[in-house]
Amino acid sequence: MMAPDHLWHRRALLAAMAGLAAIPSVALDAHARAGTDPFGLGVASGDPATDGFVLWTRLIGPRAEPLQAATIDVRYEVATDPHFHSIVRRGRGSAYPERAHAVHVEVEKLTAGRPYWYRFHALGATSPVGRATTLPVVADRLRLAVTSCQHWEQAWFSAYRDIIAAEPDLILQLGDYIYEQSYPDLPRVRSFGTPMPRDLASYRQRHALYKTDPDLQAAHRACPWVVTWDDHEVLNDYAGLANREGLPPALFAPRRAAAYQAYFEHMPIRPSLWRSRREPRLYRSVDWGDLVSLSILDTRQYRSAPPCSEPNFARNLRLNGCTEASSPGRTIMGSAQERWLSYRLASERRPWTLIGQQVFFAPLWLDGSRTATFSDQWDGYAANRDRLVSEMQQPAVTNPVVLSGDVHSFWANDLRSADGKAAGAELVTSAIGAASPPAGRFGDVNRNNPHVRFHDVRHAGWTRIDIDRDLLRADFRMISGNLDEHSAIRNGASFIMPAGSRTLSVA
Repeated sequence: MMAPDHLWHRRALLAAMAGLAAIPSVALDAHARAGTDPFGLGVASGDPATDGFVLWTRLIGPRAEPLQAATIDVRYEVATDPHFHSIVRRGRGSAYPERAHAVHVEVEKLTAGRPYWYRFHALGATSPVGRATTLPVVADRLRLAVTSCQHWEQAWFSAYRDIIAAEPDLILQLGDYIYEQSYPDLPRVRSFGTPMPRDLASYRQRHALYKTDPDLQAAHRACPWVVTWDDHEVLNDYAGLANREGLPPALFAPRRAAAYQAYFEHMPIRPSLWRSRREPRLYRSVDWGDLVSLSILDTRQYRSAPPCSEPNFARNLRLNGCTEASSPGRTIMGSAQERWLSYRLASERRPWTLIGQQVFFAPLWLDGSRTATFSDQWDGYAANRDRLVSEMQQPAVTNPVVLSGDVHSFWANDLRSADGKAAGAELVTSAIGAASPPAGRFGDVNRNNPHVRFHDVRHAGWTRIDIDRDLLRADFRMISGNLDEHSAIRNGASFIMPAGSRTLSVA
């Protein structure tokens, strides 16, 4: 039944790309637009539903500076074609100075399972045209692009060109969308030009800088995004209110809140998720028809402090073991989120169960004695992981796959309980663009971790996931070099998981 819809999706996208190419505002270079155009940071759609989606833009002044402190009227249009011959929604919104003149529009009452095109008007200008999609009610297939970790200084974001060419239904971004920190000892292709952000204005500035990247802008225009944060959106390795700068909670909490606000202001996320500024809720679900259950987690905001902590997080690696990491009271999710996910897993009946989250999920032993692990990963919260693995093993949870990022490398892992029973699989995507970890960082992986089916620590890139009723296929798309804007991208490895198998096989 859905094969014709899939063909419609492909044909419509090809027609749309041809149409978009003829629209002058889309063809302009992002950096040039940021200098003169109020829409110089681009447009985006996200968090799709069966009857709508979120539209985003942020108005800026000349040279990408913030606008004056005035509320600005913004109009938007949604059409069934890229030339706006058939406009199905028109509306108005307001860009408020206290929200950095960001605009979030929740469009509703559209037809399920089809593409739409949108644009904004403000200050006498018209935005680039973006393409959004409503979720299907019934689906036979899904193509998902999974991304993580993009450091402005360390790499070009040209991998997004490969993503756009792959025509994904959704882009899932698993965190480290921005980096707060520069690493001057590593090669750089460009510069932040500003110090590490520490307040709302500087976090906004960092996000705005990222939004001037032309490849990132094009990817946001191409299809809906579903996003979550990791640590670098605030501060490297922070855990709840614990942080490596040693700031007491009373001082770190306002900084974290500022970073969270800047994140929401620059992402196509539903405003309802940010009702509480102190603890905005980012965990949520986006389910693809009757085919895929996708749960998106937040493993930063609610987690316990690192186990066996030393001042300023001096060591995240415990060579001599750390029994605290296995304490039942420790959590990486927080109790409310854990209950929410438990209910989702118990009640879902779709044939595929995906969990999108930030950090390495499977055990990763760095020595033969199984005492050395990274505490920033789920290894630092082993009891929480054990509870989740136990729930994944239940017969009602069909074909569970955990999607992870963070470690700037590709991994394919089988997930098993302590007694060796298969629970599911983990696919770890590398960085879109960031320095690779040292080759010896993960120890003798193959000898110490028999559940690791594959790993590559040399390449950046992204992961393409195709799902139908019978099979999940994951392709690790590897870029040949971070420092070359025109680096080639290839399929570095491919894995399949047949429905019902709960384990990965080489494709």
